[in-house]
Amino acid sequence: MTFGKLTYLMRIPVLPLFLALFGLVLSAHAAPRKPAADAEVLERLPLRAGDAGARELAALRSAMTAAPNDAAPATRLAQRYFDLAMARGDPRYVGYAEAVVARFGEPLPASLRFTRGLLRQYRHDFEGALADFAAAVAIDPDLAAAHAWRGAIYLVQADYAAARNECDALRRLGRGMLVGACIGLAQAYGGQLEAGYRSLQQALVASSDPDNRLWLLTRLGEVAAWRGESALAERHYREALSLGRDDGYLLAAWSDFLLDAGRPAEVVKQLAGWEASDSLLLRLAEAEAALKSPAAARLAQALDERFAAARLRGDTTHRAEEARYQLRLRGDAAQALGLAAENYRVQREPRDARILLEAAIAARDGAAAQFVRDWLRSSGFEDARLRRLGQESALGRSAYLEFRSAGR
Repeated sequence: MTFGKLTYLMRIPVLPLFLALFGLVLSAHAAPRKPAADAEVLERLPLRAGDAGARELAALRSAMTAAPNDAAPATRLAQRYFDLAMARGDPRYVGYAEAVVARFGEPLPASLRFTRGLLRQYRHDFEGALADFAAAVAIDPDLAAAHAWRGAIYLVQADYAAARNECDALRRLGRGMLVGACIGLAQAYGGQLEAGYRSLQQALVASSDPDNRLWLLTRLGEVAAWRGESALAERHYREALSLGRDDGYLLAAWSDFLLDAGRPAEVVKQLAGWEASDSLLLRLAEAEAALKSPAAARLAQALDERFAAARLRGDTTHRAEEARYQLRLRGDAAQALGLAAENYRVQREPRDARILLEAAIAARDGAAAQFVRDWLRSSGFEDARLRRLGQESALGRSAYLEFRSAGR
């Protein structure tokens, strides 16, 4: 179990999980509709030919069918669906997981309570997720994964003291790798990038599990980039990619790194075949637009339709992605600012702060970014790019124009 996988789904549109199964069938071209019968096939999920994962899912479904009242096989199936959503950036799997959990009534056993917490956080129902994780821990005090995910949610909410309490709980349980990952991010977000990098590095040295190593290498890449160490960041990202495992969060972070470095052609090559993920489709569209590719308009239209479908479902889990889309691909600063501000009320990681600052600057509305500047001041977050954006967002119009003309 990796610490903080939730962060990806939180912005990728996975992270959050919340409407019913039908609400997660995302089509770029069709409006939502109710099937005529339960047996009707709406769409085939993109399991690859000969994929061992397809066989694994079939076996897990058979095991659940053979023991319909047993929580253990149901938990294994639901968590496998969740893992696929995280890895492939396809939120339909979350809907399938929710349907599995919904087969059981209250009170849920600890394993399914924990699983429901995963699904709720995916949908950005953080309070519901925290309640489920707390209930799971009350039933099973040694459930380290629940503490890890609670810590991840607190980090997303910028509640670093609460996150550190979960790190302490993991330490009491003797979960060294999880402690290092938890403490490392709390330090990095809280103004101690160097210390956070060391903690994550120590956790990496102590871990042989490929999934854990992938997650740690990805976060090390992010922290190195925040510290301005681009070559080191790239080395970490490439090592993570060399593990050969599907991971949407890694692909999103790596694509952002390449886009910031002015290397959009590499993004296009990397994200080929990943258009099912809204978050990765966004980055692909940005890369194609930077290359002035004919594909850019088609991709932007696909995003527009997906965001419109999400609004029809009442799904608000993609606000950060939609804000970025409105700002960078549509040039609508006012719309982007409203979405980014709404998103920041729910989740406050550095990437959320960045899009709010960028939108506020583009809309010339510095007051809208005051919460981010307050966070930069209180946390001491050290990323030079964000601090520069914070300074720029605070300027009045005349000072803003002078600032921009000076090339700062």
